[in-house]
Amino acid sequence: MTIATHSSFSRRHIGPDDSEIRTMLEQLDIASLDELIHNTFPDSIRHRPSLALPAPLSEEAVLARLHTLAQANRTVKNYIGQGFHPCVTPPVIQRNILENPAWYTQYTPYQAEIAQGRLEALLNFQTLITELTALPVANASLLDESSAAAEAMALCHRARPRRSRADTFLVSAQCHPQTIRVVRSRAKPMQIRIQIVQEEPQEFSDRVFGILVQYPDTDGVLCNFEGLCARARKANVMVAVAADILALALYRPPGEFGADIAVGTTQRLGMGMGLGGPHAAFMATRDHLKRMMPGRMVGVSRDARNRPAMRLALQTREQHIRRERATSNICTAQSLPAIVASMYAVYHGPEGLQAIARRIQDLTSHLRSCLMRAGCQLQDGPVFDTVKVLSVPGQNLEVLWQKAQDQGISLRRYADSALGISLNEVTTENDVKELCTLLGAASEPIPDPSDGTGPGLARSSAFLPHAVFHAYHSETNLMRYMARLQKRDLSLAEAMIPLGSCTMKLNPTAALEPITWPGFAHIHPYEPTSNVRGYQQLTTELAQWLAEITGFAAVSLQPNAGSQGEYAGLLAIRAYLDSQDETHRNICLIPQSAHGTNPASAQMAGFQVVVVACDDQGNVDMKDLTAKVTAHAAHLAAFMITYPSTHGVFEEGIRDMTALIHTHGGQVYVDGANMNAMVGLSSPAAIGGDVCHLNLHKTFCIPHGGGGPGMGPICVAEHLQPFLPSDPAQEAHAGYAVASTAHGSGSILPISYSYICMMGAAGLQRATQVAILNANYIAARLDRYFPVLYRGAHGHVAHECIIDLAWLKPLGLTVDDVAKRLIDYGFHAPTVSWPVPFSMMIEPTESESLQELDRFCDAMIGIAREIQEVREGRVPAQDSILRHAPFTVADITEDDWHHAFPRAQAALPTAWQSESKFWPAVNRIDNVWGDRNFVCTCPPVEAYM
Repeated sequence: MTIATHSSFSRRHIGPDDSEIRTMLEQLDIASLDELIHNTFPDSIRHRPSLALPAPLSEEAVLARLHTLAQANRTVKNYIGQGFHPCVTPPVIQRNILENPAWYTQYTPYQAEIAQGRLEALLNFQTLITELTALPVANASLLDESSAAAEAMALCHRARPRRSRADTFLVSAQCHPQTIRVVRSRAKPMQIRIQIVQEEPQEFSDRVFGILVQYPDTDGVLCNFEGLCARARKANVMVAVAADILALALYRPPGEFGADIAVGTTQRLGMGMGLGGPHAAFMATRDHLKRMMPGRMVGVSRDARNRPAMRLALQTREQHIRRERATSNICTAQSLPAIVASMYAVYHGPEGLQAIARRIQDLTSHLRSCLMRAGCQLQDGPVFDTVKVLSVPGQNLEVLWQKAQDQGISLRRYADSALGISLNEVTTENDVKELCTLLGAASEPIPDPSDGTGPGLARSSAFLPHAVFHAYHSETNLMRYMARLQKRDLSLAEAMIPLGSCTMKLNPTAALEPITWPGFAHIHPYEPTSNVRGYQQLTTELAQWLAEITGFAAVSLQPNAGSQGEYAGLLAIRAYLDSQDETHRNICLIPQSAHGTNPASAQMAGFQVVVVACDDQGNVDMKDLTAKVTAHAAHLAAFMITYPSTHGVFEEGIRDMTALIHTHGGQVYVDGANMNAMVGLSSPAAIGGDVCHLNLHKTFCIPHGGGGPGMGPICVAEHLQPFLPSDPAQEAHAGYAVASTAHGSGSILPISYSYICMMGAAGLQRATQVAILNANYIAARLDRYFPVLYRGAHGHVAHECIIDLAWLKPLGLTVDDVAKRLIDYGFHAPTVSWPVPFSMMIEPTESESLQELDRFCDAMIGIAREIQEVREGRVPAQDSILRHAPFTVADITEDDWHHAFPRAQAALPTAWQSESKFWPAVNRIDNVWGDRNFVCTCPPVEAYM
């Protein structure tokens, strides 16, 4: 079947052409793609009609449509604040990081030897956070400020003294409304009591374990929390501070006034507001809490040559290991936005950050003094960037708000009818004059800068003394620094990244282009609806298309990561069961092959996890499932299933499983991680699901960005529609929210919108078919050398395959030896030892051509030959080429060479390497040493060793 014209996008997106597809089918001894799908896919769940999606558009036509939608968003002068601010993305960072596929197509840096550039940038981010907060440990990074505040609450809860009865978390009424909503939502299933406090507590009940405050608060006022922290410490109560990262360049940091945790967002350090994201949130804390922290942490270790080398540290992947006992379900960070923020700080340095913050403070001080002279009533207290206007002589504030809108100015409307004006990096003196005129105040020339801080609030400590924040303030120097880091990382710009269950596919350039357009990037998430008509149309249409693709009735785009989608979907199930007076249902059945985030999300949502066994073929064990459903029938709430399974097969009995759950009153949650094997052929609804989440950063082409951003919208059946997340900005407390904004990371939604527009129904189906073909081709080529563990009823795999490497153990070799040797062949390793120990899970995606698939297979076969040398006793495992991999330039150019194998074989194992060699920056890294000698910031190199 030919569906593509020469100019069609699907032809450019799908790697193999018709001739290559025929070659692969011949390898499989199959006549057609349709026959392959018929033999691979259970007929009982196949779609009959095609998806009802718009006809595919060309790249040019989609860009024209997106341009129209961007123009429909009204770009105004924005002073809403509330955690989101206009800012400047330095063009050198926008072009070389944000718009550079060598940065946005990288995978999470689990293979650290080929991720040293991005890890250094993230280490800079952690250093930035620790320095500005004056707390010694930071992560890199969290999803947004509100969910970071919820994680801070959970950290306080975990850190309670043993046998503590404390179950209450205090939240200041002066926190941002969206943060209060998200914290309330997180607290409910954890059975934590939230108490909103209007004033600083002078004493604490023994039921209180923590308190959250905002600095500056939602009215813009700066408070000195030193007394609060001292009282809290005496009562064994932890203090978490949601802090403005730019304000900390001028004001006393949380660590200095005694806080235990600081959270916030780095949005105003170079990332546009983008309807709410993506933005890198942060968490910093005290050293004794580092092993309880959620999220990813970059640490410094050493490589085999004793040189400093970075890798992800401590509990970074512990949600996969500890499952329901994990500290969090977080799997996706905001890596790319964190790198942007770190480069923003590198570019400006501490003096630059202070100058930006000081200018905002001075403009705010001038505006405030002008309004006070005009008789306006303002919120009392020292402020940084925000003026809360309580009254204006002779004026109705609602009328003034509308007048501002008519003039292209957006002000914040408080619940008490006051107006908020938050100034920012792009505010000018003329803007302040315009605001004064709007509010009937005379604007005199701005006086000399003055310190507007209150008692004990000014920052006296220096920050960011590290060389990296002082060496790259010219564009030339920064450009070269970023280029140097880029060369230390392997991305899709270099080679296929064959990670199973991660779907590292082409991220279309045309789809990514619009995200930095002002009509998308510069839109505040709390703008009135009339200002975001373009986004409104885009999100409505995208939600409709995702509903059609999944077979469900409704969609929420709020979750800004797959893990957040899991959590939100389970909360929807919990809310539905509560509405049916079935609050006693609290058992969630999860197969032992599930993603580690599944059980972690279930326990966060208040469910008790019961693990279901898998059989020898990797399928859910129906006998065990039936037994556990029967045993827990009265309390069965949900069954979480990934389809096709994490073992890479389409389980034939899926409809029987979901029917069994429904018969006993439970709901079926479908993890959409492997949706790339289903689009256009089946759907989560077709297999009997009630809710699913989709990883837009997998199936629908949002880039991985080195580990984030991601999006995890949830799709639900009609009976669950009333229980989707609600808008967190609404100050009423109905429903629940999981992120700071209604549409999560809104600015990257145009990517998935464009992808679906350009592919159309036939293109999406073709992509799924070719993804399955590519995986089966690799399985067929490799099976002779590395046995494929699981296959479907007709001997085929789904869109990924798992190869067995357990047979290496008796030889003295490990899975890591193969993974590291693949680097020398120019590849990122597949997923290692998950979901099966001593295995590799390989997913090629539809984007890779036959040439690249063969290059990967040839690399694996070459490694098999090197293993054979050990197997035959010709080379001891300890001195094998695999054990010493990967090899750096320093290895190959050293005077002494102590190995039996030649240098050329080590560094250039195939002819392709001679033409296009990717050199790892470091040798194999000692992870254990790094965890025993933990460093997560960037002091001088000599301090590490």
